[in-house]
Amino acid sequence: MRRLLGIGLVLLALLSATTATTAVGEPRAQALSTKTHLFYYPWYGGTSTGYRHWTQGGHTPPSDVGADLYPVLGAYDSGDTAVVNQHMAWIQRSGAGTIVVSWWGQGSYEDTLVPRLLDAAARYGIKVAFHLEPYGTRTAASTVADIDYINARYGGHSAFYRDAEHGNRGAFYVFESLRIADWTALEQVKAHSIVLAQTTDTSKVAHFGGMYTYDAIAGATAPGWAGASAFCKANGLVWAPSIGPGYIDDRAVPGNTTPTLARDNGAAYDKQWGNALGSNADWVSITSFNEWHEGSVIEPARSIPPTGQGYQTFEGAYGKTGAAAETAYLDRTAYWTQRFGGGTPPPANPNLAAGKPVSATGSVPGYAPANATDGNQGSYWESTNGSFPQSLTVDLGTTATVGRVVLKLPQSWGARTQTLSVLGSATGSTYSTLVASRGYDFAPTATIAVPSATTRFLRLTFTGNTGWPAGQVAELEAYTT
Repeated sequence: MRRLLGIGLVLLALLSATTATTAVGEPRAQALSTKTHLFYYPWYGGTSTGYRHWTQGGHTPPSDVGADLYPVLGAYDSGDTAVVNQHMAWIQRSGAGTIVVSWWGQGSYEDTLVPRLLDAAARYGIKVAFHLEPYGTRTAASTVADIDYINARYGGHSAFYRDAEHGNRGAFYVFESLRIADWTALEQVKAHSIVLAQTTDTSKVAHFGGMYTYDAIAGATAPGWAGASAFCKANGLVWAPSIGPGYIDDRAVPGNTTPTLARDNGAAYDKQWGNALGSNADWVSITSFNEWHEGSVIEPARSIPPTGQGYQTFEGAYGKTGAAAETAYLDRTAYWTQRFGGGTPPPANPNLAAGKPVSATGSVPGYAPANATDGNQGSYWESTNGSFPQSLTVDLGTTATVGRVVLKLPQSWGARTQTLSVLGSATGSTYSTLVASRGYDFAPTATIAVPSATTRFLRLTFTGNTGWPAGQVAELEAYTT
C-alpha cells in the first residue's frame, strides 16, 4: 500500500480549526486554488477491463469492490468521459485547482488516459500535475526521460500545471523516492520542472526541488514537518505536506496490519489542515481524491451502499446526514482551500433552468409547476396528492451539458426524503434515464450529480416522499457542473 512508514515523530502546534459540526452550505462560486493539490487515480476500469483495480483483495464488482467505502458512481471506469467530467465537476466544487495524476510510465494504462483528463480539466479551470509512480524499471535516468516525455507530449496543453511563483515550472511528485539513492540526474530538468521527493528527511533531497509526505495517517501528528518546512524555506525548495480525511484498507488488503485513521466526522481532516497551514506550506497536497483502496477519499461515497458488504459511509460528517453527507468532504475542502488562498476565479456557472417553462403530470391548485423556476424558494410546486409516480419537466430552451441538479424546498420546512429519478431528452418526446431512482434527503436542499448529459428537457419523476404524499419542489436548478 501507499503509506510512507518510519518517519520520526516531531509534533507541530496546530492552528485553531473550526469545529467538525460547522455547516458548509451549497457549492458557491469561489476561487480555485492552484496551491491545493489533489492526488488523483485514473487506474480504474469497467466491465471491458474486468473491473480493473476494483477487484483488489479478491472482490467481485460491481457491488463488491476492494474498498471500505462505495463510490456514488459505483465501480466506475476511469476511461469513461462522463465519469471524468463528473470528477472534474466535483473537484471544482472542492475549490482545489490542481490534480496530481498517478502515472505509471510511458505508454501505461494511466498514460493513455492523460489526454482526455487534460481536456476535461481544462473545461473546469483545473490544472494537472504528475505523480511519478515506482514502476518496476524506474531509475533516476528513466525519471528524467519521463519528465522530458511528459513535458514534450503534454506541456503545451492549457491544463498543464505550471507554478508562476516558482519560475513557471511544471510539478512532478516522485512516490517512494527513497528507493533510489542517487538523484544527480535531476539536475537536467531543474530549469523547467519542480521535482518533489517523498520524505521529511532533509538529507535525502539533494537535487530535488521540494518535499511532500503523501501519508494520510502521519498528517495527524505532522512528524518532521517543522524541520522539513524550515529546510525548504532556507533552500528555495517547495514544501507540500500531504493530508487526508482518514485511512482504512481492510477490504482491499485483507489481514493488513496498517493502522486505521478514523475520520471522526471530519475532525481528523480539520486537524490535518491545521497542521499543514501551521507548517507554512507552499502547497497542500491531499491524499486523496479517489484512492478508494485506502479509504482516504474525498470523492463522494454512497450514503446507501450495497448491502451485505460492510461498507462505511460519510454519515455524520460535519453534521450532515444521508445524501447530503456524500459531498461533505468536497465542501469542507472548499472551506479550507478558501482559507489557504492562492485562487483563480472559476468559470461562470449560471442556473440553466432559471425562469424556464415547466410542466408537470399533475399539481395542486395554487402550487403550479412554474413555481419551481421562479427564483422564489418560498413558492413551490406540489403534485397531485396520493398519486405516484408524478413528473416535473423543465425545458432549458436549448441543448446544454448538465452536470448537476439542485432541488430546494422552502427554508422553513422540516427534512424529508423524496425518491426520484432524473431523465433527459433532446426533443421532449423520448426520454432516457440520466440518474436512476433513489432517495434524496431534502433538508431543505438536495444536490444530484448528473453524468454530464447533453439534453434540452430535464424530467424529475417522483415515486415517494416521506414528508407528504406528493412530489414537492420549490426551486429546480440545473448547472453544467
